[in-house]
Amino acid sequence: MKYAIISDIHGNLEAFEAVLKKCKEVGVDKYICVGDIVGYNANPRECLEMVQNLDLVAIVRGNHDEYVANKDEELVGFNPHAKAAVMWTKSQLSDAQREWLGELPLKKILSPSKITVVHATLDSPEAWGYVFDVHHATDNFSYQFTQLCFCGHSHVPIAFSKRAVAFGSSRAIEEILSWKSDRSDPNREIVFEIQPGWKYLVNIGSIGQPRNGDPRASFAVYDLDAKLMYRYCLEYDIPTTQKKIRAAGLPDRLAVRLERGN
Repeated sequence: MKYAIISDIHGNLEAFEAVLKKCKEVGVDKYICVGDIVGYNANPRECLEMVQNLDLVAIVRGNHDEYVANKDEELVGFNPHAKAAVMWTKSQLSDAQREWLGELPLKKILSPSKITVVHATLDSPEAWGYVFDVHHATDNFSYQFTQLCFCGHSHVPIAFSKRAVAFGSSRAIEEILSWKSDRSDPNREIVFEIQPGWKYLVNIGSIGQPRNGDPRASFAVYDLDAKLMYRYCLEYDIPTTQKKIRAAGLPDRLAVRLERGN
């Protein structure tokens, strides 16, 4: 069984299409969506419909999904670019689509597969906190009761492992450095093995708006039988996505950052 884990699509149709094409190539069976289907880019309706048509085993609500779904027009604390994208996206979706987004859970547990899915953090998913380092991961592991937890939100792929027992001076919780992409070696396979008795917290990165300096669309595949976690980084038609953003009247910053991956 192969699960594709997709996160932070943010209405980027070209990136999402590239990801789904790759999923077919590698033989994905089911899909897990970590939230933020909409926001920032110019094809929220199309991306939402594509997600709804996937063979999903789990899906959770992201912060942009929530903001688009609710009736809050003030969006206090939002930067002006994100706010403009949320307000525009609201106008593009039907009431039924917005209601569907608003009814998605904040957290989902797949008991048979020992997987937890959350967009932000497990301690307070509604607060939309971030996991950037071992300190944040330690807090998250305190609330993680399955072997695997998939999260998103930061748009930065990062993964952590927690040993069942700490040996000697080794730390029980460590970052899995091999999970990071290397633009100087674009063909390097990004993969690690799931060890029995260990726990893992895995941020997938973003399909639609990467922020790790790598503009390629990022997603993951978990091979349940082989106990292997893969991450793929895909080139896609960024100029077309940028053209759509500008044609929609969305902030130019949202177009420019796609080519930089920041």
